[in-house]
Amino acid sequence: MVRSWWWRKEGGYRFLIDGGKIGFRYQQRCGLVNIKFKWVKDSVLDDVVAGGRELKAACILVSMICSDHRCCLPVYHLSSRRGQLGLRHDLKISTFIRRYPTIFEEFHENDSGGTRVPWFRVTPEALNLHEEELLVLQQYQNDLINRLRKLLMLTKDRTLPLQTIDQLKWDMGLPYDYDNSLIPHYSEHFSSVCLPDGRAGLRLLSWDDHLAISHLEKSSAFQTREDVGNEILAFPIAFTRGFGLKRKCMNWLEEWQRLPYTSPYGDSSHLDPRTDVSEKRIVGVFHELLHLTLQKKTERRNVSNLRKALCLPQKFTKVFERHPGIFYISKKSDTQTVVLREAYERRNLIQKHPLADIREKYASLMKEGMLKRSTGIYKNRIESPNQIQHVCGDDLGDSRYTSEGESDHHPLSEYESDETPQIS
Repeated sequence: MVRSWWWRKEGGYRFLIDGGKIGFRYQQRCGLVNIKFKWVKDSVLDDVVAGGRELKAACILVSMICSDHRCCLPVYHLSSRRGQLGLRHDLKISTFIRRYPTIFEEFHENDSGGTRVPWFRVTPEALNLHEEELLVLQQYQNDLINRLRKLLMLTKDRTLPLQTIDQLKWDMGLPYDYDNSLIPHYSEHFSSVCLPDGRAGLRLLSWDDHLAISHLEKSSAFQTREDVGNEILAFPIAFTRGFGLKRKCMNWLEEWQRLPYTSPYGDSSHLDPRTDVSEKRIVGVFHELLHLTLQKKTERRNVSNLRKALCLPQKFTKVFERHPGIFYISKKSDTQTVVLREAYERRNLIQKHPLADIREKYASLMKEGMLKRSTGIYKNRIESPNQIQHVCGDDLGDSRYTSEGESDHHPLSEYESDETPQIS
C-alpha cells in the first residue's frame, strides 16, 4: 500500500494520508474513537507566545493615549478601561506602564482636589510606530473587514455579541475601538443589534460566496485531485520533536485524515456530533478561525463562549488536546494559548501580516526599555508646568477627571462563557 506524505523543511509538516482505500468513508455510524495524546512541551512555540499579553496591553494603551485630543491621559482614566488590556488583576496600570520607558513618559499634575496625579503620554519613538500602524490599518482596512465578515459567516445566525468579538479583536488585528472607528463606515455589511439576553451584538447583513472558502480549501493544491473531488481534505500535521507517536494513534490519525471534510462555512446539521466526522468539522472550524487571526494563535478562553454560535457540542475545545499535530496548547503566561502549528517555521510566521511587523517593532522597543530601565538609565522625570502644557494643551484640569484611584472594574467580567454553568 502506497502512502503519500507532504513534508516541509525543518521536520515536520506533512499530510497524513493513507494512499490506499478510503477509510471510514462517510461513516456516520462510526463513533468517536477513544484516542488520547499526551501534552508535550514545545519550547519554540512557547517562545512565540511569551510576552504576548504584555505586548497587547502596551499597544492598546498607546492607542488609547494617542486617541485623546491631548495625547496624554491620567492613570485613573486608563485604569477604568483595564478590562481591555488582559493584564493580571493584581498588577496596577501605573506599575505596568513604568516598566516600558521607551514607550511611555510620565509626568504629574494636580487634580481638581489638589492631589498630584500621574499622567502618561507616549514617547516620540512609540508615536512614530503608532502613526505607522494607523497607515497600515488604513491600507489593509478591507482585509480586516473581510476577516470580521468571515468570522460572522462561521456562526449560525451571522451574529455575535460584541463582547465575543472584543475578545478576538486584538488577535484579528481590529482597532481597539473598532465598533466606533471602523464598523460605522461599513453599514452595507454590518448592523448593530440587541441580542435576546440584552447584550449588544453585531450582525452580518449579507452572505458572500467568495469569502465562504476556507484556508484549507484554498490550499488544496497540496492535496490529490481525487481527494479534492471526494471532498476529502487533509490537515497539515506536525509534532514536537520527541513526541513518540504510538502506532495505534498513527493508524487512527491516517484514517481520520481520510474522513470527509465539511467546510466550516457549510451546513453541518446533518452530522452526528458523536462521530469522528463531526470532530473533523470542529477541527476545521478552529483551523479556519486561527487563520483569521494575524499571528495564528489566540487564548483558549477567547473561543470558549463560541459553542452556541458555531453549533458545537459540549467540551468542544477538547479537539485541541486530541489533535496536537494541528494545534499546540502553550501554557505560558498563566493561561492557555492555542497555536496553529502549520503557520510557523520555528519561531517565525510563514506568512506575516504587515500589522504583525508593527507589533514586532513594539516588542523590540519594549525589550529595549526594560533593559535600559534595569541599568538605571531612565529616571522619573520632573517637568515644569510649561512643558506639560506645551505637550498636553490647556485642559489638564478637565472636570471629567476627578478620581486618582485605580479601578479594578473589568467590563468583560459580566459575561459568562457558554461552558460556565449558569446559576439561577
